[in-house]
Amino acid sequence: MSTGEEEKGGKSPLRLAVIAGSLLALSLAAAAGGMAFSIGPAAFFSYFGGAEAAQAAPAEDHAEAPHGDDAHEEHGESAMEMLPLNEIIVNITALTLNGRKTSRFLKLNLAILYDTAQEGADQIAERQLYVRDTFQDYLRQLTESDLEGSAGLASMKAELLRRARVVTGSEAPREILVADMIIQ
Repeated sequence: MSTGEEEKGGKSPLRLAVIAGSLLALSLAAAAGGMAFSIGPAAFFSYFGGAEAAQAAPAEDHAEAPHGDDAHEEHGESAMEMLPLNEIIVNITALTLNGRKTSRFLKLNLAILYDTAQEGADQIAERQLYVRDTFQDYLRQLTESDLEGSAGLASMKAELLRRARVVTGSEAPREILVADMIIQ
């Protein structure tokens, strides 16, 4: 039951629709998985599952729930603030087509998203220059291949977040936001 067009190597509209639907389903599953990974399973299910999913979260998430003002933090009501950093421009190493090392410019506009309810959150603005200096030290060590793809970006953000927490001596920094990233 094939048409002449399929015999010549063409695709039928039904086959194209099935392929497009499969790709869409895979894309949605990947996006949902990435979102669950980045915000945590309990928060993910509370977004999409409503109150029942939030109550069905693992018991250890709520086992040590603090009382008073910190109780709001457990339910996603913590006060988050953003501290934009000045533009960072550093040289990174790259390889030419001939395999020779060369330099490229990496330009970043970053911001630190932090929880003001966490102990030591007041240190973040005070230690901004130290955080920026530590970021530059790390970024100068990167190569162009370290920043390829979404895995490279996620790795860079994770390392910058780790360094922000170390410099501020606090778990208040929650996320590094990348406004602009240009490699030239």
